[in-house]
Amino acid sequence: MLTQGTAEPAGPTGVRSRGGAGLWRALGVLVVLAAVAPIVHRYLVAYPDDQWQVDLEVYREAGRSLLLGRPVYLFETEVPQLLPFTYPTFSAVLSIPLALMPWTVAGWVWTGFQLLLLYVVVGLAFRPLLDRAGRWTGLAHGLVVAACVWISPVGENIRFGQVNAVLVTLCLLDLVKGSDGLRIGRFTLRWPRGALVGIAVAIKLTPGVFLVHFAITKQWRELRNAVLAAVGVTVATFAIAPEGSLEFWTSALLNSDRLGPNAGSSNQSLRGFVLRLYLSDGATTALWGVLALAAAVAGFALARALFRRGNLVGEVAACGLVALLVSPVSWLHHYLWGVVVLGALVGDARVRARVVAAVAGLLLLWIAWPWWGANLLAERSVPTAVARFVQNGDLWWACAAVVVLWRLLVRHTPPSITGSDGSVA
Repeated sequence: MLTQGTAEPAGPTGVRSRGGAGLWRALGVLVVLAAVAPIVHRYLVAYPDDQWQVDLEVYREAGRSLLLGRPVYLFETEVPQLLPFTYPTFSAVLSIPLALMPWTVAGWVWTGFQLLLLYVVVGLAFRPLLDRAGRWTGLAHGLVVAACVWISPVGENIRFGQVNAVLVTLCLLDLVKGSDGLRIGRFTLRWPRGALVGIAVAIKLTPGVFLVHFAITKQWRELRNAVLAAVGVTVATFAIAPEGSLEFWTSALLNSDRLGPNAGSSNQSLRGFVLRLYLSDGATTALWGVLALAAAVAGFALARALFRRGNLVGEVAACGLVALLVSPVSWLHHYLWGVVVLGALVGDARVRARVVAAVAGLLLLWIAWPWWGANLLAERSVPTAVARFVQNGDLWWACAAVVVLWRLLVRHTPPSITGSDGSVA
């Protein structure tokens, strides 16, 4: 829902109070374009045709399947990839506009859309830091985005044409702006807080961790809105594509092999780590269950503690880390949640330990640890245990992030949200 707001008062010369902000914002955008140019050139200009935007091709073909009346979950992309569509049918409906575009145009449009959403995510996650820049906020915004485009998960999302930027944006926007709405020019866009999380769940199931978090923290209104939104669009999708919807909820959802080789280096979930130990099936399932339960308890406790302290960005970051750790499959590009983690860590940059942790986290995410570890295993240039440790680098990053967020954002900060009776929520 759009409501009209009041314009920011102008100064005596007719320039807004943040004079020159538009110029600094434009310069910030130029910085982003310069930073991302080598990545875009590599993956959209110089990349082999048979590996070009392979996940985007999956989404696009799902949209085409709906338009052509062919089975959504039986169709596979062309050789050599042969990739099936694995998401809820609502995602296929959303992919129809991509199916109507020429293939090359779709790739460039989707990449631009991802970068726009990254710009939005940084603006939300790093707001306390950016606000300290005053009239230079636009330039500071661009510099932070430029640093983030070089982390491995962002490059992987551009490389494959992935959807993670949409999910992160919806969840972050919902929790951070759901109460006040989003200002767009003279208008404010409002929605029921929790509804965007529900839409994210309908697109892909992993944001369902936020539903658990809402229940744990007794955010019943948000839980209700999220469930209603997810169920609403899913039921509507049944009406549009009944065969595909039935196939997903009764068959495709239950087949994890459709996701690819789960034991590969790119699966940086706890289950991926356990699978790479090559234990018996029973031992693998038992160990993964224990580790996933421990990660869920720790991650949801962190999210609850940050909720109680009113740290909305940290709350989202903690839930994102839970999704990465406990999901059966967390590919490298899923670690786009790391941008939110970095924003939560740095805060307004007044605490040195938080700045150091955020910079270290950023630099560590610049390195594609799983691919490096896989190469070390193939070359046998270091002991296998060392190569395996490096191979799980992103997983260790997520585990460390939970600990660091707790120590820096929770340990020395008292709860601030209280109930109507004066008790701590």
